[in-house]
Amino acid sequence: MKTRGIKNPAGQSGRRRFGRGQWDHILDPYKRAAKLTEPTVCPQCGSVYHEARWQWAARPEGAHEALCQACHRINDRYPAGIVTLTGPVVQQHRAEVMAIARHQEEAEKKEHPLNRIMTIADVPGGIAVNTTDIHLPRRIGEAMKRAFHGELDMHFDEHGYFVRVGWWRQD
Repeated sequence: MKTRGIKNPAGQSGRRRFGRGQWDHILDPYKRAAKLTEPTVCPQCGSVYHEARWQWAARPEGAHEALCQACHRINDRYPAGIVTLTGPVVQQHRAEVMAIARHQEEAEKKEHPLNRIMTIADVPGGIAVNTTDIHLPRRIGEAMKRAFHGELDMHFDEHGYFVRVGWWRQD
């Protein structure tokens, strides 16, 4: 079989080895290697692992207990994403900025219980929002850009499950 000369990060050539030409090199230390026994309930937040995913549901009778990845991250204080919101507009409209972040969390969390805000902290010139996943920071940054315009910068870590989003507006 002749290969196309495509090299993957491990130095091997060809597409067949990885299927569909994708190299899954993103490492999430909180991702489980095996499926949990169903049903399983997170004793901390109450989410239920059912049909191979975490979801909000009533606690089933006789459910096993295991900490979900989001609660595990929160307990370890190990965020998967950080959104830094800076500029005078953040100080002037602090309540509205916080409401935008919380609204985005609620909208995301309804369908994806593992996507949550861990902490919101003051930083010089603004606030920093730590999250349990890599999707919520982008969503918060884009909502800020829609509401207040400004600049948005996103950096996804190439080898890890982490995103850093920065939004700022200079007036």
